[in-house]
Amino acid sequence: MKRKKQYIKEALQIIASLGLPREQHNDRSALCLLALLGMSPNKEWGDAENPLMGITPVMDWVREHFHKEYAPNTRETFRRQTMHQFCDAGIALYNPDKPDRAVNSPKAVYQIEPSTLALLRTFGTNAWHEALTAYMSERETLVARYASEREQNRIPVEIAAGKKVTLSPGEHSQLIKAIIEEFASRFAPGSVLVYAGDTGEKWSYFDAPLLSRLGVDMDSHGKMPDVVLHYTEKNWLLLVEAVTSHGPVNGKRHDELAKLFNKSVAGLVYVTAFPDRALMSRYLGEIAWETEVWIADSPSHLIHFNGIRFLGPYNEPFDKHT
Repeated sequence: MKRKKQYIKEALQIIASLGLPREQHNDRSALCLLALLGMSPNKEWGDAENPLMGITPVMDWVREHFHKEYAPNTRETFRRQTMHQFCDAGIALYNPDKPDRAVNSPKAVYQIEPSTLALLRTFGTNAWHEALTAYMSERETLVARYASEREQNRIPVEIAAGKKVTLSPGEHSQLIKAIIEEFASRFAPGSVLVYAGDTGEKWSYFDAPLLSRLGVDMDSHGKMPDVVLHYTEKNWLLLVEAVTSHGPVNGKRHDELAKLFNKSVAGLVYVTAFPDRALMSRYLGEIAWETEVWIADSPSHLIHFNGIRFLGPYNEPFDKHT
């Protein structure tokens, strides 16, 4: 037991030496560092390794080698309160084997950065302090370089002429890009983007003042659709769910969105977007009536799920001649 406690103590010394915030000075972060280095008990720092590891394998490794059990629902704490900070500090790399892997992919992995590995292999030796000084003098450059590389893998989306936002890499973001650039131009020309979600950042783009002018005041607890567009010519709000792994606008989700946007002065139109018909076929039985379906690989077509009108809000008077 003493040996294991000593490893944790030394890992905490390293975390402090590398200048991580006090919020990471805890056993969880120490054990994450040990796992990413493969530092099982009785192993020397000079023999540290840099395996590719996901969050669950890290937790499994901790349980096996240090007999520390963490509940499955703490995975997000590991990811957001330790691994994010390791990556931001340049200590660890995120998906170095596939940088364009989606942020929410179950295959996401982390790995100790090579120069950090070389430094930590000197811990406990006479070379440690000199190596640490040299490493810290270059770390800002290192962090900036990896931040730049991460930015290069983000997906650019044009939301207006000459105006772009970027989204985290992955299939879900590609579909959101298609909704904004392809669906909107065909079925809501001249519309204005109000909101676009992101798997990496919940509120990637949000024009809160515009939504407020339309009667809706939203806080961070509202479960927004993936994309919200204001079709200004018709004064409609298009609420679009992008489906790559989660479900469409079904009855339950329709009711949630209706409640969330119930004070809107613009008419509400509910849309589910799929990347292809194969995925749509898996959800056909769930899609709510009086909603629309758009498929990215057939962008010029829109599927209408019954009702008295084609594209439009159902709480407005219907003129059969329009």
